[in-house]
Amino acid sequence: MTEETSLLTQAGQTLLTPYGLDDSALAQVFGKIMTHAVDYADLYFQYSRSEAWSLEEGIVKSGGFNIDEGVGVRAVAGEKTAFAYSDDIGYGALGDAARAVRSIADAGQQRRAKIAPARAYKMPVARSLYLPDDPLVSLDAGTKVGLLERLESYARAEDPRVVQVMASLAGEYDVVLIAGSDGRLAADIRPLVRVSLTVIVDDGKGRREQGSAGGGGRSDYACFTDALLREYARAAVHQALVNLDARPAPAGIMPVVLGAGWPGILLHEAVGHGLEGDFNRKGSSTFAGRIGQRVAARGVTVIDDGTLPGRRGSLNIDDEGNPTQCTVLIEDGILKGYMQDSLNARLMGTRSTGNGRRESFAYLPLPRMTNTMMLNGDKHVEEIIRSVKRGIYAVNFGGGQVDITNGKFVFSMSEAYMIENGKVTYPVKGATLIGSGPEAMQQVSMVADDLALDTGVGTCGKDGQSVPVGVGQPTLRIDGLTVGGTA
Repeated sequence: MTEETSLLTQAGQTLLTPYGLDDSALAQVFGKIMTHAVDYADLYFQYSRSEAWSLEEGIVKSGGFNIDEGVGVRAVAGEKTAFAYSDDIGYGALGDAARAVRSIADAGQQRRAKIAPARAYKMPVARSLYLPDDPLVSLDAGTKVGLLERLESYARAEDPRVVQVMASLAGEYDVVLIAGSDGRLAADIRPLVRVSLTVIVDDGKGRREQGSAGGGGRSDYACFTDALLREYARAAVHQALVNLDARPAPAGIMPVVLGAGWPGILLHEAVGHGLEGDFNRKGSSTFAGRIGQRVAARGVTVIDDGTLPGRRGSLNIDDEGNPTQCTVLIEDGILKGYMQDSLNARLMGTRSTGNGRRESFAYLPLPRMTNTMMLNGDKHVEEIIRSVKRGIYAVNFGGGQVDITNGKFVFSMSEAYMIENGKVTYPVKGATLIGSGPEAMQQVSMVADDLALDTGVGTCGKDGQSVPVGVGQPTLRIDGLTVGGTA
């Protein structure tokens, strides 16, 4: 039995068999939808289980568990999309959804319609084929709490100035099956885990600062070894202590060195979203119509890769049943392509890149990022630092805001340092980066050879939908960014 057949068998046993559904029943549903006015239709079945645990000051503050299942029914005619969903997977609900989709399509509208459930039905899940174990059953409740307790103890052992520790553990297990009117039938079984840690330190004089760390990926909880938990603890406490000693950040236009790894979130937000197919088809992205043109400095190559083993943003197939792939977006500064789902690819005369993603069965798929990163350059980190007479070294980022239409962004730095005369001198706080993504990409003057991916904590929002993603980049220098500071 091939892996693909095994996935289909397990997904079918979870999502179809308990409801008396088979290929014949699905064909009948498509028959209710498909007419001369409909180009394509698909059914997205999903069974999802998730849990979350949180620990604060050695006490379990919350524990949550959720089971969700349902089906989304979509029909596409030209640029028009009709969509309905139900949290009942039975044939009757599928028929209701099919008729609702047909009526929406006939009315020439584009909206979502929820089919009232006839019943609620839950069932156990099969083992995941992403990794050998379902995350939620890979540890018992006591061991999960013990993992968080160890994480807290490691953080407190790092420094006596740690006065508060908050830790959380989350796991998800998704089984999806996609059937298309074109005969496609694809399935995926998706585990996802994450640990998060926040610490607060006190200098004994009334000043407090915090630091955060964590990680995860498409695995079970066994990935959180003691060595990795200690690494998270060190990183969180280090960040907090750095900020405890930080001085007010200067303001002005200056060179900025972005560190490797998580600072790639700026690339994701300020450039990545602008390279998604829907924004470019509609002409609302600053990158629209610019294939083959220079949009970044020489040496800048940006890819989106959904095929990296175990990564948070990776998928065997996207949420339309297309295999994920590695897509070159910008090569040596030249725009090569966009991230596409099936609808936008068809309307733009190209092919899906396996980037059709949705939060759940209750949402339409959209072109979304998976793991987006800038590739290595040929410089060394020390060489880049030495090149800066006076600037900022941004090692870690907090929140930010971006305008997709023009790429303008504002990002706060959670860990940053001054660079003076080619040396990293003292930490700064209260610093923000202000600029335009496309302009910043044109101002990249040096790219290091230390590409790193984030630790597995990214979540991306778009049109009210959240999906797990990954980001990454090597250390790089951007000339002439505006730094908003307090000094």
